[in-house]
Amino acid sequence: MSANRAQNTKPELLLRQALWRSGHRGYRLHYKKIPGRPDITFVGKKVAIFVHGCFWHRCPKCAYTLPKNNSAFWQAKFDRNVERDAQKRRDLQRLGWKVITVWECDLKNRFQATFNKISKALS
Repeated sequence: MSANRAQNTKPELLLRQALWRSGHRGYRLHYKKIPGRPDITFVGKKVAIFVHGCFWHRCPKCAYTLPKNNSAFWQAKFDRNVERDAQKRRDLQRLGWKVITVWECDLKNRFQATFNKISKALS
């Protein structure tokens, strides 16, 4: 698990490049001054973007199965990840932030539609 990146993942870099090319600049990376340290934060617009990997954060659109070895451990780990994500979202929304969750599969399969949704939120 230590080989899995927490920051600057391929989906995150892809989204950041698209934001930069389209003129959406001035974002902060892994902003520490708000709950949850979102992957991309537009502080002035109060928009926080989380880029989630489908396997680790249990994407509702993807049907990943549990690893066969040590299933109880993995189920508890995934449940904690999902609950932590929900708590981060609630904390930010209570503070008046707009929270966008971008799934890895959306960036792979529906990039333009996903990017349009983010662009609209930033306008």
